[in-house]
Amino acid sequence: MSVGGRPRGTATGVQVSQQSSVEWTENRATAGRRALDLAELWAYRELVLFLALRDLKVRYRQAVFGVAWAIFQPLAGLAVAIVVFHNLADIPSDRLPYPVFAFLGFTVWSYFSSSLDGATASLVGNASLVTKIYFPRMVAPIAAVLPRLVDTAIAFLLLGGLMAWYGVTPGPALLLLPVWFAALVLLAFGAGLVLATLNVTYRDVANAIGLLTQLWLFASPVVYPSSLVPGRWRLLYAVNPMVGILDGFRWSVLGAPRPPAVDAVSALTLLVLLIGGVRYFQRCERRFADVI
Repeated sequence: MSVGGRPRGTATGVQVSQQSSVEWTENRATAGRRALDLAELWAYRELVLFLALRDLKVRYRQAVFGVAWAIFQPLAGLAVAIVVFHNLADIPSDRLPYPVFAFLGFTVWSYFSSSLDGATASLVGNASLVTKIYFPRMVAPIAAVLPRLVDTAIAFLLLGGLMAWYGVTPGPALLLLPVWFAALVLLAFGAGLVLATLNVTYRDVANAIGLLTQLWLFASPVVYPSSLVPGRWRLLYAVNPMVGILDGFRWSVLGAPRPPAVDAVSALTLLVLLIGGVRYFQRCERRFADVI
């Protein structure tokens, strides 16, 4: 039937045609293995910077001592190390003044432990973003390991003062310092990816991270030189990637002995941990929003 010679449903038909012209985009989870998209991560670099700056501001907001906390941790560790390990246990320090030797170790370790803790909690801490909007989930762990570099830079200024006081001067190996910083950041990032992925499903990981870092501390040459480890155990000891990194830092900054060839095992372990962490994170990230 028609009204005034005009077919019924014409207006409805126009609406249907208008609705059908709208294009819908569906973001469906990819199947199988997915390659690391560095271009996508670069496109979200502003989000990385925003999250990193937010974390930095939150940590120093209403803090009584402000940035002084950046040097309090290594100084506190140094005080304990001097009393217990140097004075009581008479631990050597590769012919370097022990305060300088130990302070560098604690500075490097403070960055690693705090960044590992931040990366572990990065996804759960940003659950409101993960469940509501799309962004490469790897952005969160990346942003978590950047703010601690500010603390480390401040601590290195104090280290420079200690070196001047004790007359310690670096050699040409100082040019390799960016290499050791890059290795340190990649280690915190790789290990953080694994723990952040586990923390999404098992919240016990956040409770266990303190015990893990404490055990890792004593298994690393933070307060003692790696040269104390007997030769027959040196290869196994170098499986710990922090061994090669700490040896490299002391060689570049303090002029300590060159890292032995066996420290190449540390580099290999770092590479395996980084690649394995990225692959494990990518395999599990599809279900983060569902289980977080």
